[in-house]
Amino acid sequence: MPLFCALSDLRTRLKGQSVTSATFEALGLIDPLLRALAAENYAEPTPIQEKAIPHLLQGRDLLGLAQTGTGKTAAFALPLLQILAGRQDKPKPRTARTLILVPTRELGVQIAASIKTYGRNLKLTSAIFMGGVAYGPQVKAISRGVDVLVSTPGRLLDHVSQGTVDLTQTSFFVIDEADRMLDMGFIRDVRKLIKVLPRTRQTILLSATMPKEIASLAEEILKDPARVTIPAKTIAVERIDQRVHHVSAGNKPAMLAGLLDQPEFDKVIVFTRTKRTANRVAERLLQGGIPTEAIHGNKTQAARQKALENLRQGKARVLVATDILSRGIDVDSISHVINYELPNVPEDYVHRIGRTARAGSNGIAISFCDLSERASLRSIERFLGRSLTQSNNESDAGEQVHRREPARVMGKPKQAVRRSPAGRGVRRQDTSFGKRRAG
Repeated sequence: MPLFCALSDLRTRLKGQSVTSATFEALGLIDPLLRALAAENYAEPTPIQEKAIPHLLQGRDLLGLAQTGTGKTAAFALPLLQILAGRQDKPKPRTARTLILVPTRELGVQIAASIKTYGRNLKLTSAIFMGGVAYGPQVKAISRGVDVLVSTPGRLLDHVSQGTVDLTQTSFFVIDEADRMLDMGFIRDVRKLIKVLPRTRQTILLSATMPKEIASLAEEILKDPARVTIPAKTIAVERIDQRVHHVSAGNKPAMLAGLLDQPEFDKVIVFTRTKRTANRVAERLLQGGIPTEAIHGNKTQAARQKALENLRQGKARVLVATDILSRGIDVDSISHVINYELPNVPEDYVHRIGRTARAGSNGIAISFCDLSERASLRSIERFLGRSLTQSNNESDAGEQVHRREPARVMGKPKQAVRRSPAGRGVRRQDTSFGKRRAG
């Protein structure tokens, strides 16, 4: 209740105001950082950057309530890099002067890349720890000490227990996507790591929402923090054309196929609730001749990185993913986000659709809603404070796709849905993602 009240109050106070009037130079950033930002065509700071950077440059702890897509990585990375660049000492062996904890490997890779981009003109070192890859290169990377370490909690705990990492010299500590940490069951690991960190440090906690356990954690680890809140529903949502298709579960495959037949759907992320459905949707799209990748928790780190890179390079047109991809992943020029299944949590809807409309561009989000998902849709609309545009209903949605493309299901030609000589019809497999029937 307090979160919703806060968001409502902020939305009222911010209505009609410009996004930002500051410049990076006015925020007090040094020339090497300004040149790096200029090279990336970053003209002016986002609201969270404008509010957070001055506090962090002053050495204050920070509690940030902001979703992905707000520019929060730069909001904490830029001032920390500037402070590190001004220090005369070098990191000691096996130590990290800055620790950034992240919930997922994808987010870790992205933040590590941003650190290198922003610090390209600074003589600072960084490393990244994550599961799913060998320990050896990570041990070697930290052996001489680094200025910045980006890590997932589990892999870092392993290193600490093996004595390959020493966190007693860490001066700056960042927890990114804290609520996601909670959702994924990492808070216990985070608390274990906090116990081995020095008490005297600058701490930053960032979260899209503030459940009780995260609020309690913030109270414990932050000292007189500056508080920065960016309204959740004003980030990317305003630039996204949001539509809902009311369609039965059995007609979702045909509906998806009909949409992807349109050329404007050129770089698409399709979200599902489960790993199993993600695999089935991706397999069907591939069978229909659509270059598709899938990302979920059962994929190896190498497979997940390859899938993202194929989407970025245009080798894949569609990426089917669970909510592991809904936060913290920045892929340019996503034309459409399709919610094949609606999320159960309204905030996850905002995170999902935030994968489009990045860097000031516009985007389109399309949600499929079957009868069992009506309650989820109502929750999302209440959270947004508005109704989604209804593109059609059951009679003219899924059925319309069949009438327009009677010979195509998921991009396959008509003969693919004829009955086999054995008399076993295979039409059912084209209206659901069940296992392929023999014959």
